Amino acid sequence: MDTLYVILSIIAIIWITQNALRKERNQPPSPFPCVPIVGHLYLIKSPLYRALGKLSKRHGPVLMLQFGTRRALLVSSPAAVEECLTTNDVAFANRPHLLAGKHLGYDYTTLSWSSYNDHWRNLRRIASYELLSAHRLQTLNSIRAEEVCLLVKKVYQRAGTNGTVEMKSMFFELMLNVLMMMIAGKRYYGDSVAEVDEARRFKEIVEETFVLMETTNVSDYLPWWKWIGGRSLEKKMVSLKGKRNEFMQGLLDEHKRKLVEHKEKKQQNFIEILLMMQETEPEYYNDDVIKGLMQVLLSAGTDTSSGTMEWMLSHLLNNPEALKKAHAEIDCYVGDNRLINESDLPNLPYLRCIINETMRINPPGPLVFHESAKDCIVGGYHIPSGTMLLMNLWAMHNDPKNWEDPKKFKPERFVGLEGSRDGYKLMPFGAGRRRCPAENMAMRMVGLALGTLIQCFEWETTSDEMIDMTEGKGLTMPKAKPLVAKCRPRGKMAKLISQL
Repeated sequence: MDTLYVILSIIAIIWITQNALRKERNQPPSPFPCVPIVGHLYLIKSPLYRALGKLSKRHGPVLMLQFGTRRALLVSSPAAVEECLTTNDVAFANRPHLLAGKHLGYDYTTLSWSSYNDHWRNLRRIASYELLSAHRLQTLNSIRAEEVCLLVKKVYQRAGTNGTVEMKSMFFELMLNVLMMMIAGKRYYGDSVAEVDEARRFKEIVEETFVLMETTNVSDYLPWWKWIGGRSLEKKMVSLKGKRNEFMQGLLDEHKRKLVEHKEKKQQNFIEILLMMQETEPEYYNDDVIKGLMQVLLSAGTDTSSGTMEWMLSHLLNNPEALKKAHAEIDCYVGDNRLINESDLPNLPYLRCIINETMRINPPGPLVFHESAKDCIVGGYHIPSGTMLLMNLWAMHNDPKNWEDPKKFKPERFVGLEGSRDGYKLMPFGAGRRRCPAENMAMRMVGLALGTLIQCFEWETTSDEMIDMTEGKGLTMPKAKPLVAKCRPRGKMAKLISQL
């Protein structure tokens, strides 16, 4: 009993001391207890955005956490996030140096992991101008239209077999084909068995990447942990690094051979543009820089957009009234004698409302990590340099303080909203300097693909039960169970589909 009293007394003294120091330094409140050595690591559970959401609900929207040796500022209100990404945008423009960035981000040099510096700004400029600008997207419009037609054809063929279609793989194949055509000028899911096998390898790499990145690596917060045997996760990262590097190097070498064999200087795809840059500045545009840029665009683009499409169709199946409204809007504006094209999307506001509501409930990046490069003030509190910033978008998007009946799928709440931002209440693509550069392409692809599938098919669940909306493990909030649905061609669309 005496031992227990001693332990409780020590904990009480530590808590009182920490509270006094925090108030003296004007730092945000911190949950009790902050355990010696580990801090608040004991609170980390999967999925992390839900665990942190419960903390914010209990203790407030601005919290200071201690994860081992790292300070972390947790914000989950639109006002606090706005202050971080406007007033303090430059201060919070860095990324924390976690082991994932070392092993999977080419030693913190990729667009996702690089600090805010000239190198990052150059990578951002290249990706934005050479691949994701409005002009470039318009130039590559035919690629996206063709791939969506192929998707419709595949859904039609597979539904004709037994009436059901597994849509998770369909959406992933669509996005991988689109991005591969834009970046490398090749399609992975087609007639070639060899390329399908290569695509399977890439899909496994992407899935493993996001699962590992969602897993908490204790060594990031307790550096000494790896010296007492806690290296299993890092070993998996090193193994995955080898697979990713081998895949990307194979793509790069393939294009280098083509350029030598054909001696062409014509810039046709993104890799060829990067190789032209390598010829003029070989030391800067080395293979690792090029592979890192390819890797970020391919991995992030396929998983996030395909996941959003799967969530969106799942919500529509569970909310048939919204699906009927989408049918009616498309029938009214587009009709049944042609397929939707991207120029139709601005004239389909309810479809855009469905996309926004899906990304509100299931944001593709539910938790965003930044790090402060200098001292700053957030919510009136002093935030020291080197503090990791955790912005819980999922918590904001599902907070009843921000949204009426947030658990209900209600696209009508976004009627009249242009784009995919509603101040800082809704920001599925982030905000500030590190806002996702692929937002425009993602909105086009999700709108075109889902709009076309709604236009062409009648959709329903495979049984009387609703679609299971349980979230799986992964950084990008995947569905736990892949979506399987029943579909059949709608009226006159059957003839049009059969002619694709």
